[in-house]
Amino acid sequence: MPPYYCLPIVTNTGDFLASYSGVGLAGLRFPGAAMPPTPTPGRLPPQIRAWQRQTAAAVKAVLSGRPPAVLPPLDLAQGTAFQRAVWCALANIPLGQTRSYGEVAATIGRPKAVRAVGSACGANPIPLLIPCHRVLGAHHRLGGFGGGLDWKRKLLAVENIRCC
Repeated sequence: MPPYYCLPIVTNTGDFLASYSGVGLAGLRFPGAAMPPTPTPGRLPPQIRAWQRQTAAAVKAVLSGRPPAVLPPLDLAQGTAFQRAVWCALANIPLGQTRSYGEVAATIGRPKAVRAVGSACGANPIPLLIPCHRVLGAHHRLGGFGGGLDWKRKLLAVENIRCC
């Protein structure tokens, strides 16, 4: 198993947990989510410290309704090729805008894969920074969200997106 680091990001809405591999940010968990065992990192490598600063700034920007100035490198290796295509499409949804699952499916050239897009959104390891909260069901319905529907509503509200 490659080395990894799990570090908290303290915000006024609770503590997020960022997980890093040697490649970059590999996971981001919402406050209150079940947390994996966290190894004691000891002395953090300088690159991990830099990524943690970038991730914390990005999380706080999104929570304030602003786009992140910079993101750390993202390690999406755990996803399938299809999931990574969906996550890339999600990353390109501008702040303050939404897409339907069907629109995301069409964007990646798989217009009939609407349910699979929903599953890929649910498997998103870095929600918030890969903004799956901006994906809604048909007719602007809320749909699901890995961080919980309360979080999805909060994130949409902070971006001034009205739905449901």
